[in-house]
Parts: sequence; C-alpha cells; structure tokens
Amino acid sequence: MSITNWKENYSKKCVTAQQAAAVIQSGDKIILLPVNSMPIDILNALAARKEELHKVKIASNLMTYPFAFVQGDYAGHITYYSGYFGPLERMFHAQGNIVPFPMHLSKSSIALDRAGYSDVALLEVTPPDSRGYMNLGPCGAVYGRYAIDKCKKVIVQVNTKTPWIHGIDNLVHVDEVDYIVEADHDLVPVPEITITDVEKKIGENIAEHIPDGATIQLGIGGIPNAVAYFLHNKKDLGVHAEILSDSVAELAELGVITGRKKTLYPGKIVVGGLIIGTKRLLDFVDNNPTIMTMPIAIANHLDVIKQNDNLCSINAGLTVDLTGQVASETIGHTPYSATGGQLDFVRGAAASKGGKSFIALKSTSVKKDGTLTSRIVLNMTPGTVVTTPRSDVMYIVTEYGVADLYMRSVPERVKAMISIAHPDFREELERQAYEAKLLIPACNPENL
Repeated sequence: MSITNWKENYSKKCVTAQQAAAVIQSGDKIILLPVNSMPIDILNALAARKEELHKVKIASNLMTYPFAFVQGDYAGHITYYSGYFGPLERMFHAQGNIVPFPMHLSKSSIALDRAGYSDVALLEVTPPDSRGYMNLGPCGAVYGRYAIDKCKKVIVQVNTKTPWIHGIDNLVHVDEVDYIVEADHDLVPVPEITITDVEKKIGENIAEHIPDGATIQLGIGGIPNAVAYFLHNKKDLGVHAEILSDSVAELAELGVITGRKKTLYPGKIVVGGLIIGTKRLLDFVDNNPTIMTMPIAIANHLDVIKQNDNLCSINAGLTVDLTGQVASETIGHTPYSATGGQLDFVRGAAASKGGKSFIALKSTSVKKDGTLTSRIVLNMTPGTVVTTPRSDVMYIVTEYGVADLYMRSVPERVKAMISIAHPDFREELERQAYEAKLLIPACNPENL
C-alpha cells in the first residue's frame, strides 16, 4: 500500500469523540487499554450517553482518571470490570459499579476471551509514522494486539503527547482501525510515593541479597522505590518486569542498570506493557531503544522469565500468615489491589538459575482507632485471598529482617516469621502458634 493510500484512509476514518462513542451499542463488551493508555475524550463522550445505553461492560485495569461511569448510578448502563484495583477503584468500589475481575495478568487475554469481550477495542495511540503505523504507547502493549485482533470494531484516539515505545506487538496500522479521533491531552501521571523510614529499612534488607549483574523485577510503590534507593551502588543490573516505574528510570540514568549481564535480551529493559509513573518516566521511555515492551502474556510467562539468570523478584504483600501464605490483593472480602504478576514472578524466580523472590511488607499497620496491629498473623481475616501459596514463597522481608521460608518445615517457617514480626507481637504470636500446634514439643531446641 502506498503512503498516499494510508493517508487517505486515515482522513476518511477521522471522526469526533462523540461520533466514535455513538458507535458503541447496548450490550457491547469493550476491551479498554489500561492506566495511561485510555482514550479519555472518547470515554467521556461514552459516559455522556448514559441514559441511551444499557448493559455495556468495560474491561480494563488500574484506572487513573475519574470517569463518570465508575459511579454507582451507572449500574445497568455502563459497568467497569477491573482486573487490577488502584486508589480510584478502591475509592468508588463501594458504590457498586466496579466489578473485581481477578486474574493473573499474564492470562488476561484468556480471561477476556472466556468472558466474551470481542465487540469494541478502545485504544490511545501516537500519530502514525511514515508507513501508517501508530504506536500503542506506555501501557498499550499489555494486551493491545490481542484486543485489535479480537474485536469487531477498533476505535483509537490519536494523542500527539503519547510516547513512542520500542518493543514487539505494540503497533497498529491505520488500515486495522475503524474510527480515529484526534484529541490531545496530558497523560495522567502516577506520582512517586514518598519512602518512609520503615520502607527504607525493608529496602536495605532486600538490597543486601541482590548481587551485581542480577536481573530485577520491581513493582510499583514505596517498598520497590526503597529497594531501588539501596541499589545505587550495584553494577550491571538488568530488568525484566511487568511494570516499569520511575525508580527504574533513575537507576538506568545512574548507570546502575545496563543489562550487560542479562541472559535474555541483553542490554534491554524488558517490560510487560505497563509503564506507569511521572512525566519524567514517560520522557525517559519515549523513543528509547533500550526499552523493550511486549505483551504481558509473553513477559510474564514462566518459560520466558526463567531464561533470565539471577532473576530477583521483589513484590509487596498486605498480610502474611505464620506459615508463609501471602495475601496481596484483598483485606477480608474488600479488594485492595490484584493478583497481578506476583505469582508469575515468584515461580519464575524459582525456575531461574540463581533466582530469588522477595515478598516485602511492613510488620504492622495502624487501625482506625490508632492501635497498632501485626501484619504477620496466625489467621487472616475471613475472606482474605491468598495470592502466593506458602509452598512457592522464598523470602519474606520486613523492617526487622529476612525470613527464608523456601522448602522449610512448618515449625521452621513459624519461627522465622516470628523473628521478623514487630517485637511487641512476637510473644503473642509464639503463644498462638503453640496453641494451634504449629509449634510442637518435637521442635523445641532441646529436642533437635
């Protein structure tokens, strides 16, 4: 196809946001690209059609813009199914129009297929290059190509402020889309989280176990940022992760991340399609040839992760019980985050030559009445979801140390977990462990 033809097709497909939104019909199931790859103008136009539409379902993850359809009065009109809860989902969930859609993000395309999402794909993209290809931007590669190939209608918003991200399966040609809306807006930044003193200590405890030349997987938030803070003196680190945050950009700019020692995609910062952070991060990844984004189904696949020797996976937990079961996504029945890729990388690190996985958490939290409570517990709150089974866990880390649980007996696990609990709770946890028969006389020091 000649350049002239795609340009002509581009012009013919251009519509307003209102016209694009008018294409969506009652009963449609929409795949929406996540986080900062959402076409804001089209979605706002869609929300304005509330009274005309019924039983429209939108599947996405980690929304950062407060669209009207997350409110409770949109139930029955436009409903949001979220595979990953963030602050906005938590804020509006109680209104009753955000449906938790739990999945390993590596299997998001399978989940979408089983749920019948095949009507409309909504994407935000860059302007086309000289050959008519538009880039899917910072979070488009996660499952963007799946959505384009699967859905009957493909609607894109062309935003000149969208960064061009290098990688695989992260382009769409003008000929593949049905409607194009040209509308610019600033990408919604995800601000950096200030690191607390407790998080710094956790980060220091983990960083001691990461060797030079390791390939790291960091999540997003205070604890991953704290780990990165203590990696400044490391050499030749690599990255293979589902998410890139500002901390990775900083380490790369400092020369800590080079990828020279990587055994898979050396020299590349590999990410499963989720680039989430401030404008500084978006500027860093824009047209940066060291970045290699790809669908999360590839990046998070066990057979891919394990090809990275010395893969060090660092993720956060909310609660861990005395035997090492990790809860990272709910507090009781209330959603807090998601399954995400935690278990993918825990298992991937275990399969990696020299790999290690760390689950980090603060030893305590503060209740609404101001009292301190332990996050290392005998029993989790009823309804709490176990994200990572105890049989997969390697290291649990708090500000009080590192508990090595890998392939340990129950009493060994319990003793290690109590040792990294807050000192104020250790005696009570030990008493509970004996009452529950997790600690038994055969394992007392005098009998070993």
